Amino acid sequence: MASIDAQTIEIVKKSIKLELAGKGFYERAAEVTEDDLGKAMFSRLAKEEDGHLVVIEKIFTSMAGGEQWRAIADEEMGKKGPAPLVDELEAAIAKRGGDSKHANGAAALKIAMEMERKAIGFFEDLTRKAKTPTARELAESLAEEERFHYDLLQYQYDNVLNMGFWLDSAEFRMDAKF
Repeated sequence: MASIDAQTIEIVKKSIKLELAGKGFYERAAEVTEDDLGKAMFSRLAKEEDGHLVVIEKIFTSMAGGEQWRAIADEEMGKKGPAPLVDELEAAIAKRGGDSKHANGAAALKIAMEMERKAIGFFEDLTRKAKTPTARELAESLAEEERFHYDLLQYQYDNVLNMGFWLDSAEFRMDAKF
């Protein structure tokens, strides 16, 4: 088994924690979103977080071996509790109430976009700090995945709120007169 530097181990631990929190959030968002397409999107994102864990495992295992990966993964997964973002989602839903079919989905999208922004920042920071090409490659690959998720969520958020277009002429009045 190869010796792995402490920075790479820390990257792996934080990455596992981040992906597990994302998965837990997306699973809960799928439960509370009433729209079937919204449920499907959040479910797919939860599965993609599993895919990110597989990528992390492959890269780390190629560097260190499966035994060290398993020990780190088991330790981090053993700490798994409710994701703090799930609590934030529940609070947003309670604050909004159940008055709109899309309210829970919109709240989930907004929180998910912030989560993805933080993940992008985390992985971009790791890319800058990485000491080895493999660690840099891992961090950049995951940052790119998170950017894709953010773009998808932004599009969905705009779509749910009917804001996803530019006006080239006045289609409505701004003076509250219809």
